[in-house]
Amino acid sequence: MQEFLEKASDLYYCGHPIISDEEFDRLARIYGYNEVGHKITDGIPHLFRMYSLQKVFDKKDLPDYDFVVTPKLDGAAVSITYVEGTLAVALTRGDGNIGRDITSKLSELVPQTISIKGTVFITGEVVCPSYVSNARNVAAGSLNLKSLDEFRERAKDLVFVAYDVQGVEYGTWTSALNVLAQEGFQVVTHFDASDYPQDGQVYRVDNLQTFKKLGYTAHHPRGSYALKTQKEGVHTELLDVEWQVGKSGVVSPVAILAPVEVEGAIVGRATLHNIEYIRSLNLEIGCTVEVIRSGDIIPRVVRRIDLEKNSS
Repeated sequence: MQEFLEKASDLYYCGHPIISDEEFDRLARIYGYNEVGHKITDGIPHLFRMYSLQKVFDKKDLPDYDFVVTPKLDGAAVSITYVEGTLAVALTRGDGNIGRDITSKLSELVPQTISIKGTVFITGEVVCPSYVSNARNVAAGSLNLKSLDEFRERAKDLVFVAYDVQGVEYGTWTSALNVLAQEGFQVVTHFDASDYPQDGQVYRVDNLQTFKKLGYTAHHPRGSYALKTQKEGVHTELLDVEWQVGKSGVVSPVAILAPVEVEGAIVGRATLHNIEYIRSLNLEIGCTVEVIRSGDIIPRVVRRIDLEKNSS
């Protein structure tokens, strides 16, 4: 399963996810997977590391800090560096240490110059409105386009929303973002995200001195968390597996299930993605599986239950 999740993570950051965020989060929790980011070897180092956020699924699991709450936008994370007020380089998130150069594309979305001197490192999310089909994939995929003209066509639907800035000193995180707003940036503390994809909320310590004192783990800042909603799945029996041909000609497996009610709908079939996914979950005809409705629509098998019970 670790190998499958690594592949899913890489494809997610390339803009071609093979499973939903909800499935990934659930599987990552079950199998203790912590690696986040697309590993690349031919990129450019970020000026500062782009950490991922530790996920929590209940407010009571949050530490007792003075948090500012903002929407967790679901797009493509990027970094932008300005040197002496001029846009110098923009990078995809990559693995958080190294990203790919997307300066020519981001220059279509952000100010070319700012009045802040020195070296300024801004991180944020490129997002696409929810009315665009597969909005998250469009946002991430657009940054991978080779044609700048094609990117410009898509850019009318794209927005860069800043969520952090480093290289300058401010007393609070919100005041730092206010300065970026005055420079012409959309910032997450002011941005109306109601028409954009979101996958939870971010709880961030506002006082920057406190944030720095809290420090970082190997993967996450200790002063910022992503609060996500984790739905409970329903257990049922895997009766059979059928193979179907999609419109694109790709053959994919479908689970035939003992009919069960999942969030008000009777489910008898669920996607299994591919043979690699089936093997990673160790699925067999007759086993008990957990099913969710991803995005409240698509039924998906996320794990095998009886095997866990037998091994415990």
